[in-house]
Amino acid sequence: MIKSWMALKMDVHLENSPLSRKLGVFVALSQSEVTVLNGLHQRRRTFVAGRDLVDQGQSDQAAYILCSGWACSYKLLSDGQRQVVDFQIPGDFLGLRSVLLRVSDHSIVPVTDIEVTEVHAADLLDAFAKTPRLAAAVLWAASRDEAIVVEHLVGVGRRDAGERLAHFLLELGTRLTLVGMGSKAGYACPLSQYMLADAVGLSAVHVNRVLRQLREKGLLTFRDGHVTFDNYAKLIEFAQFDRSYLDEIGPLLK
Repeated sequence: MIKSWMALKMDVHLENSPLSRKLGVFVALSQSEVTVLNGLHQRRRTFVAGRDLVDQGQSDQAAYILCSGWACSYKLLSDGQRQVVDFQIPGDFLGLRSVLLRVSDHSIVPVTDIEVTEVHAADLLDAFAKTPRLAAAVLWAASRDEAIVVEHLVGVGRRDAGERLAHFLLELGTRLTLVGMGSKAGYACPLSQYMLADAVGLSAVHVNRVLRQLREKGLLTFRDGHVTFDNYAKLIEFAQFDRSYLDEIGPLLK
């Protein structure tokens, strides 16, 4: 059967989606693999900012592919304190590990209004059975996410406040550039200083002070929801930012 014009248009759109661009770094996706990947984008949902879509300890949940907007994953302690684990951007999976582990070990809340695709475990397993290379790409994405969290741990444990915050903002910029939402000039960033503080283990007052110092050094400016890299090369040197853990060399599977 010949595909309709709308179906062809949708395939072209999804072939250039943030998720396709992200997975394409690891696997040069064939048309048949793109078609299977597109099949996961059937159940679109929207969530408003500030209302959890996944709760820590929740079972029998779906995973989500973030299509637009930003989200935040965090751990909640028994005394009510929370620790931000990471921020998710378009092209990222939400709750993938929790689906595989059957119980969510963290919560996820939209930072902005978001649009997601809901993906059930059975959908994922069926897609993996049809296209093992796609399964390898998703495994790569999960491994990359783990490497990012490890780098955050190193930052909190060993980098000073300025290096830590600069490194974190450079990392976000690199991730956004991969999916067409950033560049070496900077990127739109909806995060508040309180959110940044929670992510890098500093107080909001300290984050404000560090951002001022980075601006005065001519390295970086964070103002009105936008991160501007005033001197990208020197900022990388200052933060000792080695982007190799983000693995953007090119497809391993061609």
